[in-house]
Amino acid sequence: MKTILITGGAGFIGSHLIRLFVNKYPNYKIINLDKLTYAGNLANLTDIENAPNYEFVKRDIVDGDFIQRLFEKNTIDGVIHLAAESHVDRSISNPMEFIQTNIVGTVNLLNAAKHGWKDKIEGKLFYHISTDEVYGSLGDTGFFTETTAYDPHSPYSASKASSDHLVRSYHDTFGLPIVISNCSNNYGGYQFPEKLIPLFIHNIKNNKPLPVYGKGENVRDWLYVEDHTAAIDLIFHKGKKGETYNIGGNNEWTNIDLIRVICKTMDKKLDRKEGSSEQLITFVKDRAGHDMRYAIDSSKLQNELNWKPSLQFEEGIEKTINWYLENEDWLNNVTSGDYLKYYKEQYSENRY
Repeated sequence: MKTILITGGAGFIGSHLIRLFVNKYPNYKIINLDKLTYAGNLANLTDIENAPNYEFVKRDIVDGDFIQRLFEKNTIDGVIHLAAESHVDRSISNPMEFIQTNIVGTVNLLNAAKHGWKDKIEGKLFYHISTDEVYGSLGDTGFFTETTAYDPHSPYSASKASSDHLVRSYHDTFGLPIVISNCSNNYGGYQFPEKLIPLFIHNIKNNKPLPVYGKGENVRDWLYVEDHTAAIDLIFHKGKKGETYNIGGNNEWTNIDLIRVICKTMDKKLDRKEGSSEQLITFVKDRAGHDMRYAIDSSKLQNELNWKPSLQFEEGIEKTINWYLENEDWLNNVTSGDYLKYYKEQYSENRY
């Protein structure tokens, strides 16, 4: 039985990945390591929480001594590292939190893997999951490739760029077996409603303003979360060690056009007059250092590992909206913050 450590497994992408691995690989032991910050929610995983091949560990990757003990007490064969502070606005208001989690936390995991695997490297893998934001901003044309020079513009993207470089350095200097992937904007169920799509679904439902930065002209490439986890699965099992793979959805939308699609779909779902949700759009001052356009060339992943996105955005956004409308209790619990009170009462630092 292989033991796979997945960090950040109670978050949005992490919970989808945990569910995939627990169900698809019954002979793997999956350890979910998550600090349970505001964006980590075990309600994302109630369907597999009692699975025999699943274990949850509540701790912080910034605690280097704990990370070392975790590796000493478990024969960990692979790490899939998702744990990160990821919201750009929060990184502008509190950069140090991003430095600690995204850089120091990553180095703690690298050191533990380097020490724990030093005499038995065969079959091990450290998989670091990153973002397209490390590449900076594109003009009207062109795409990010795996060889695009790094040009981060926010404390968030700079901290992720630093962690990418550190992961590569441990491969080049110490021979640590690694892979890295950089993905575009994810969307789907279980996403914390500080992010654009769930925030706007929630606000439309409750007739609240829809705040749009600048003129809404910024362009993003949108990737359905289950397509992303399918790519992670392929890269983890078949990716070439030392390589980087870009994962994109081939779905470029300006923010304002994306928002109009959400408004139109929500009007239908809520049986409202067409165009009524668009009246909630409110343009606000642009974010500092706001990148204009991201777009990913994922041809390397498609050609080498035969991956491709399964959903176009219109289909994916309807599926996503349906999920949030069908899971109102989850959304209300998250937006009210009640789930955090529960964790404070129920969880303390566990046996490690």
